[in-house]
Amino acid sequence: MFTGIMGRKIGCTRIYNENGELIPVTVIQAGPCKIVQIRTSEKNGYSAVQMAYESVPEKKLIKPIGGYYKKLGSDFYGSLKEFRVGDLKDVKVNDIVTVEAFKVGELVNVTGKSKGKGFQGVVKRYGFKGGPGSHGSMFHRAPGSIGSNTFPGRVIKNKKMAGRMGHVRVTVKHLEVVKLIPEKNIILLKGAVPGSVNTMIDIKKVYA
Repeated sequence: MFTGIMGRKIGCTRIYNENGELIPVTVIQAGPCKIVQIRTSEKNGYSAVQMAYESVPEKKLIKPIGGYYKKLGSDFYGSLKEFRVGDLKDVKVNDIVTVEAFKVGELVNVTGKSKGKGFQGVVKRYGFKGGPGSHGSMFHRAPGSIGSNTFPGRVIKNKKMAGRMGHVRVTVKHLEVVKLIPEKNIILLKGAVPGSVNTMIDIKKVYA
C-alpha cells in the first residue's frame, strides 16, 4: 500500500461541489513516480520505498546521485524521496505510483518549502504589536527591550528578533482530497499548501 507521492504545486483556484458550495483548492501535478528501491525490515530495519520523480538527463545530476541511479540500474530522475510503507506484499521495483493511489475525501499531509520573505522585522515575522502609531512616539515597529539587568547580563538565546523569514520546510496537516484527474496526473486539495508555484511537494496519507 502506497502512502505518499511527489509532485509540483501548479497554483490555486476554486471549484463547486455537488451542493453548489464553493471550495478553495490547490492544484498539484503529482506523479507518476517510479519505485527504484525497496527497504525491508529484515535488511534495513524498517519498511519503505524509494520513489523517483521527473526524468532528467544524467548531466543535470551531481555525480554521487548519478552513480546511485546507475548502481540501481535505473533511469535518471530529478527528485528522489523515501516513503514509509507498512505492507510491502504487493510492492515491486519499477512499479509506477500515480494519483489513483488516493481517494476523494481522504486526508493527507503536505510538505514543501514555504515562500521566502527575506529579512523581516519582529512585527511581520512574529506578529509583535509594536508601539503607538501617533507622531512623537518614536517607538513603532522596534522589538523593544531584549537584554537583562546585572544577571545574567546578556541577551537570552532564542529571543524573537528580526531575521530571515520563510524558505523552510513546512507541513500542512489534514488536507482533504477534493478531486482527482488521473489522465492529467492532477490532484486537488482543499486549502493552501506551502510554497510558490512550481514548488516540489510531498503528499502523504494521514491514516496509512
